[in-house]
Amino acid sequence: EKAAALSLSLLSCRQFCVTEVATRPGRISAQEDFLPTQLEHLHIAQFKAGDFTGAVQTLRSFLLFYPSDKDSLDNLQLYLETLGGDKDSHDTQPAQEIVRYISESLEEKKLLYFGVENLDFSFTDPDLWTPEDVVPESIRDAWRAEKEKLSEKIEDGNQLEEVDDSGFFAGGAVPQVGVTLSMDDEALNGTNRVVLDGVMTEAECGSILQLASVAASVGDGYRGRRSPHTPHETFEGLTVLRAVKLSQEGLVNQSDARLLHELGERVKTLLHSYFRSPSGLFISFTHLVCRSAVTGDQEGRLDLSHPVHVDNCLLEPETKQCWREPPAFTHRDLSAILYLNDNFDGGEAFFTKRDAKTVTAQVKPSCGRLLGFSSGPVNPH
Repeated sequence: EKAAALSLSLLSCRQFCVTEVATRPGRISAQEDFLPTQLEHLHIAQFKAGDFTGAVQTLRSFLLFYPSDKDSLDNLQLYLETLGGDKDSHDTQPAQEIVRYISESLEEKKLLYFGVENLDFSFTDPDLWTPEDVVPESIRDAWRAEKEKLSEKIEDGNQLEEVDDSGFFAGGAVPQVGVTLSMDDEALNGTNRVVLDGVMTEAECGSILQLASVAASVGDGYRGRRSPHTPHETFEGLTVLRAVKLSQEGLVNQSDARLLHELGERVKTLLHSYFRSPSGLFISFTHLVCRSAVTGDQEGRLDLSHPVHVDNCLLEPETKQCWREPPAFTHRDLSAILYLNDNFDGGEAFFTKRDAKTVTAQVKPSCGRLLGFSSGPVNPH
């Protein structure tokens, strides 16, 4: 069984090679249908340049992906008519590299879908051109059911709330021993949301809390403003860089600074796997944060610890639009909160609809609990 899982993982990796090629620098999502799209552009360019034989070969290569595409079949007829009586050009076959690629890819897909159906293997097909008959009927039935649910949501006017085009797909593996999945999309009533428990031990939580008590600075990251989000709470923070500098000066334990950095990498690994990231993830910012209620200033509070917002765009609740422009963190794709303790009142994270009022889910803090979610407009919080 382990050998089968390893073999399937290798095949899955091979299937996703095309997405690596199809991902432009600075982007997280691959261009859809990359190879067929390149062939489509190429045969048109060849025809316009007068390379009719090359256009026929490229178009026949494209038709291996989509053999019944009417526009392409019409174009092929046009190209052949343009060639006239040139029999050799008429007989031009698809590029052998494409023939071989498709043949190997389809054999791999058959094995992978067998694993999905019979061995509980997780595989998300990166290609749009995969023929239906390659996919087992039971899996196609499940897809149809999901599509019907999505159609119902769209008909109900919830498309903006439910559809996430970030390129992430929740439900991947949890690769760290001892970490458990506590809440998924269904439990959190949303898209690309997850709660994982056991990411830190009690001892690790204690070490980081001690580090915060010694080294966190008031208003860190907010130009020293003591209460940047609400006058009823104070805000303290510590970056990894500052923790390292303090450890070099002997003011904090090097092991604690190292642990703070390692926790960021741990979270990155977990979210990369669970959200099935189509490309590598890179940490943009790790911030150790302490929020403390101002004593004697809590009675009758109506404000929030942090106003409802979206991380990578500017939420406009009145219109339910989200504008991807500064000062939002437009570069951010995934967000995460790793909790250290729960010995206080309140502190729950919550998600809302785009109106910033309708709460859809809540998450209580506890040591080692990780809340992860895609940073776009489907996840106001």
